[in-house]
Amino acid sequence: MGADVREAGPADAPRIAELLGQLGYPASHEEVARRLQYWAATPNSCILLADESGLVVGCLSVHAVPYLERTGCWARIESLVVDTTVRGRGVGRALVAAAESTASGWGCLDIEVTSSRTRADAHRFYARLGYTDVCDRSGRFIKPLGRT
Repeated sequence: MGADVREAGPADAPRIAELLGQLGYPASHEEVARRLQYWAATPNSCILLADESGLVVGCLSVHAVPYLERTGCWARIESLVVDTTVRGRGVGRALVAAAESTASGWGCLDIEVTSSRTRADAHRFYARLGYTDVCDRSGRFIKPLGRT
């Protein structure tokens, strides 16, 4: 795998927007540029990119959340997308390894990722990397708060 992992910058917004579209979350580069601003301002949060010879071929966002019920924090991979043209070449594995290293550096005790039940290939990928599906012991409940 010839991709280098680096942190995203403002100039990466157009390419990140393209990748998010491939994941099923279309966004304009202006929207992504605004999102990059608030991610950059959030402590223990970062967006990692896989860069292959000057072309961004993958994107992952990760952030840390403090525990209250025990000392420490946990990390969450919020999104991961690899360009359809390079899937299966180790880009996703490199991004996840970088996220795990980043989370470890923040002192995180655990790292999690959520993935839609319709993404069977992604589930197999995460399982190969040592992630365990724990949905049989924990529910995930979401309530929209509305828009401003």
